[in-house]
Amino acid sequence: MSYNVSLPSYSVGTDVYKLVGSICAGYGHKAVAIGGHKAMAAVKDKLCKAIIDSDIEISDFIWYGGEASYENVENLMSLETVRNADMLFAIGGGKATDTVKTLADMTGKPVFTFPTIASNCSSCTSVSIMYKNNGIFLKPHFFANPPAHAFIDTEIIADSPKRYMWAGIGDTYAKHFESSISSRDEEVPHYITLGVNIARMCYEPMLKYGRKALEDIEKHLVTSDFEQVLLSIIVSTAAASILLTNDKIIDYNTGLAHAIFYALTTYPHIEKNHLHGEVVAFGVLVLLLVDNDEENFKKLYEFNKAVGLPVRLEDIEISRDDIDKVAKITVAMKDIEHNPYEITSDMVKAALIKLENI
Repeated sequence: MSYNVSLPSYSVGTDVYKLVGSICAGYGHKAVAIGGHKAMAAVKDKLCKAIIDSDIEISDFIWYGGEASYENVENLMSLETVRNADMLFAIGGGKATDTVKTLADMTGKPVFTFPTIASNCSSCTSVSIMYKNNGIFLKPHFFANPPAHAFIDTEIIADSPKRYMWAGIGDTYAKHFESSISSRDEEVPHYITLGVNIARMCYEPMLKYGRKALEDIEKHLVTSDFEQVLLSIIVSTAAASILLTNDKIIDYNTGLAHAIFYALTTYPHIEKNHLHGEVVAFGVLVLLLVDNDEENFKKLYEFNKAVGLPVRLEDIEISRDDIDKVAKITVAMKDIEHNPYEITSDMVKAALIKLENI
C-alpha cells in the first residue's frame, strides 16, 4: 500500500502572529485576508502590527459571505484582490475558514488560517463542510492537504464568546464515539487505527478539563485547562479527521451524531439559533443509546447537564411531535451508511423517546 498523509502544521500561544512573516515568506509577499466581520476586527490590529517589519503585505480584508457555500467561493474568486494575491489568510470560525480553504483549493493558492474561536477543527483539517446558501448541508469538500499553517492565538480565542468553545466541546467528543463505532471489529489500515486512537484525545480531555475551561474562557483567562480543551478541539480533532478521511471518504469520520445534526438542518431555526457542536452533542447522546453504551451515556449525560449542553429535544427547540420525522430524515443521511449494524428509524425513534423520558 502506498499513500500520503499531511498532518496539521500550527503555532499556538499569545504571540504567534509574530511568526507570520517568517513562516509565510516562502509563499510570496501579498496576502488577502478573508473572514467574518467580528473575527477580522478582533485580529486586524494585532496581525498588522505583527507583520509591519516583514515582507508580507495584506492587500485587503474581505467578508467571506456569511455561509460556506460554493456561491460565496465563486464570488470571492471574481475579486481582483483575490486573483492578485499570493496567499490567502482565512480568519474566523469554521464557516469562514471552510469557505477560504475551498477558495484556495479552487484557485491553487496557499491558505493560512487564523482561528478566532474554538468551535471546531476547520483551521487545521483537510476538508470543508459545504452548505447551500440557505444553510442546508450540501457535502464535504476534501483537499489533498490541510492549510499550510494555522496561527492559533490563545489570547484572541480567550476573548471570544464562551458559547463557541461550549459547542466545540460537543463536536469534538463526537469524533471519538463516531470513529470507534464505525471502525468496530474491522481490519483497517494503520492510518485509520491511528486516527481512531488520536480521537480518544477528543473525548477524555473534555471530561477532565471541560468544565474548568469554560469557566476560564468566561473570565477571558488563558490557562492550562483552557489550552487543553482548545487544542483538543482544533488540533486533535483535525489530526484524527485527516487520518480517518485519508481515502477521501467519510466512513470512519462521521456517524449517527452528525446524521442527527444534518437531519435537523432542515429546520431553519437550527442554523439560526443553535451551533453545530451544540446539536452534535445532543446527537452523541442518541448515538450512545442506539449503541447500548450505558456507561458512556451516563458520563456524557451528566457532563452535558453540568455544562448546559442539550440533553432533550426542547433544548434545541424541537417538539416531541417531530420525533418520527427526525428519525426518518436521520436514517436517510450518508453518515450512518458505514456502521457495524444497520441503524433503523425505529432505533433512532426509541432512543429519542428514551432520552425524553429520563
